[in-house]
Amino acid sequence: MSGNIAVCTMLALCTVAAGATTAPEEELTYAERLGWPHGAKVVIFHVDDAGMSYDSDRGAIQALEEGVATSTSVMMPCPWVPHIAAYLKDHPQTDAGLHLTLTSEWDNYRWGPVVGQPVAPGLVDPQGYLWQTVQDVLNHATVEEFEKEIRAQIDKARAVGITPTHLDSHMGTCFYEPFIESYVKVGIEKKIPVLMIGGHMQYAGPEVGRLALLLRAMGERIWKAGLPVIDDVVTQPTNAPQYEQKKQQLLRLLTDMKPGITEIIVHCTAPTEVFARISSSGKARAAELRLMLDPDLRSFLKKEGIVLTTWRELKQRRAAAQD
Repeated sequence: MSGNIAVCTMLALCTVAAGATTAPEEELTYAERLGWPHGAKVVIFHVDDAGMSYDSDRGAIQALEEGVATSTSVMMPCPWVPHIAAYLKDHPQTDAGLHLTLTSEWDNYRWGPVVGQPVAPGLVDPQGYLWQTVQDVLNHATVEEFEKEIRAQIDKARAVGITPTHLDSHMGTCFYEPFIESYVKVGIEKKIPVLMIGGHMQYAGPEVGRLALLLRAMGERIWKAGLPVIDDVVTQPTNAPQYEQKKQQLLRLLTDMKPGITEIIVHCTAPTEVFARISSSGKARAAELRLMLDPDLRSFLKKEGIVLTTWRELKQRRAAAQD
């Protein structure tokens, strides 16, 4: 990690490979602090990228309605937001946050900032779109531009009828210095839970382990502001080539998972022929949708006593929790 980036993108590192455990064993998990019993494994199956495309919306809705997915988040600069917003209006109990979006990574399917280029020129590449990589955002955008954009995305969500249950970050941009401070500040100010790991970080990997104290300090700041914090995040639950291998990999992850609150991020997509024009990831995304719908996974969760939750419930439990 380069020295000028004090906080790596923890989301990019919380992959299927287990890292070092850094939290003292005697500490309460955030699940316990939020009222679940000692030893409880609490999971949010979270679908990223709603609003990105029609196919992404279809996959997210199917995973939530028919599968074990419990939460999703919406990319406000993207073209298919009206479609998912209409669904959320008709299904107001859906746990839907904002996937704060500062990048536009595909080659032939792009979007720009909500605030527009004149307001935040540092967020925009020479073609007028958001930069394709996080590093380009770090190289060109100011903290002021970043904050204007995430505030605009929240305002736009509310304007189209979405009341976000939480905030998280597309491609992890919000978790880099100097942006992480604004990300946390805006969430606290608006009383919207923000994705932050502050517990055992089992799947965080060695680099996040080095920064565990800093991340936990951020977590405690969020907690003291009256918002929930989770113990761990997994951003790539499977990387096997075949579906049955993927399923066994996910079941093994759940078996080995430490007690606490863990968010497991999936990208559920029901790809039409158009999705291949956006990304080559359609097969992998379709497999993650299939996992969320798999009856074997549902049976496993029930057999193992793994609790499914939402960001909405976390916020409610935090309001009731004793500090």
